[in-house]
Amino acid sequence: MPDLVLFDCDGVLVDSERLTVGVEARVLTVLGWPMTAEEVVSRWMGRSSAAQLLEIADRLGAEAASTYDELSTRDVHAAFDQHLRAVDGVETVLDHLDREGVATCVASSGTPDRIRRTLRITGLWDRFEGRVFSAVEVLQGKPAPDLFLHAASGMAVRPSRCAVVEDSVYGVRAAVAAGMPAYGYAGGLTSGADLAAAGATTFEEMRDLVPWPTHSSSSSA
Repeated sequence: MPDLVLFDCDGVLVDSERLTVGVEARVLTVLGWPMTAEEVVSRWMGRSSAAQLLEIADRLGAEAASTYDELSTRDVHAAFDQHLRAVDGVETVLDHLDREGVATCVASSGTPDRIRRTLRITGLWDRFEGRVFSAVEVLQGKPAPDLFLHAASGMAVRPSRCAVVEDSVYGVRAAVAAGMPAYGYAGGLTSGADLAAAGATTFEEMRDLVPWPTHSSSSSA
């Protein structure tokens, strides 16, 4: 068992990615950059909103990027308020880690406001309050290791005693770069094959993490 498990938020704790990518693809297409939900996943899932906005500004201009940010944020919040749920089985995993005395935290590319909003909607905020780390707190977001190393330091746990639960290729690469075993949730929008190729032990259902699996890179949990 690790001493600390770092959870990504979107797509791992809360089932937000399915709602988000459709909105983002639609808004980008309206603004003049034809985009599918699958392309949004490939380009940006797991990366920070700042990185995404920089690419949009390069392609469409700063004004369009600002408009995109405003419209997509508005529509994503509306979708969250109506449809957002915790990922099925994640509370079972958290209960198991609590019983085993394993610390947990959130290490997400989302902004602090977005993380707080989604965790409160899904009833998970009380389980992580005071142990939430955002990419805005580090120089480089995923796939750089900065965020995970920052979270481990903030929790006073050595990276070698940490494990990461992720659902994106960029997140898995960040965990590997940080020297932390990565567990790739293949029940979301990224295939198990892609997660494994990035260096993760993959699993299909959150409940597969109970009991905690023995890490074997690029294999099935």
